[in-house]
Amino acid sequence: MPPQPPRQSARSRRSYDQYCAAARGLDAVGDRWTLLIVRELLAGPRRYTDLHADLPGVSTDVLASRLKDMEQQGLSTRRRLPPPSAAYVYELTDRGRELLPVLKALAAWGAPALDERRPTDAVRAHWFALPLLRSLSGAGAEGLVHVRLAEGEFHVRVGGEGESYGEGPAPDVPEVRLTLDAETCVAVSRGELTVGEGVRTGRIDLAGEGVLAKALLAT
Repeated sequence: MPPQPPRQSARSRRSYDQYCAAARGLDAVGDRWTLLIVRELLAGPRRYTDLHADLPGVSTDVLASRLKDMEQQGLSTRRRLPPPSAAYVYELTDRGRELLPVLKALAAWGAPALDERRPTDAVRAHWFALPLLRSLSGAGAEGLVHVRLAEGEFHVRVGGEGESYGEGPAPDVPEVRLTLDAETCVAVSRGELTVGEGVRTGRIDLAGEGVLAKALLAT
């Protein structure tokens, strides 16, 4: 069980006290670590220990406090897994999942800052999913894509209104399988390289023969 943060009333929480949509949004997600917790939960339900492992640098007290705040804001819920597991998982509500476009826009804005990886930088494969979603969606076709990096695997569903991503192998048979390295993934995310160019230059291995595969190869 995670540490229990001190109780806060809605009135005692920090607020900008401005009748402004942006300020109200920041009241809910503007605290340090909150949007990164949302990033993790967009990949699917997570146990507290999994969240703590994939958020290097966050203290247990801060993580517990942010999760509690997110529940109070209606962004996430906590539920117990059915037997034989006795674990609890955190997952986003519909309101929380509506933050995906916000995170996509933030990742697109931040992608130019992904220069050479610093020795102190942690990395997880699924962290590349957000910026890659935007790039792959630009192909104009829908489908499930499995992505393999040296750091691990993740999957993204692109096109249409059902865009999403998750950690690990795709839950269904993907239309496309991509194998590439992190540097190439960053180049695609930053718009410096298309998937088609990466395949033609040998930087990306693409497996798939459907509409989405052909659309990506044509970029």
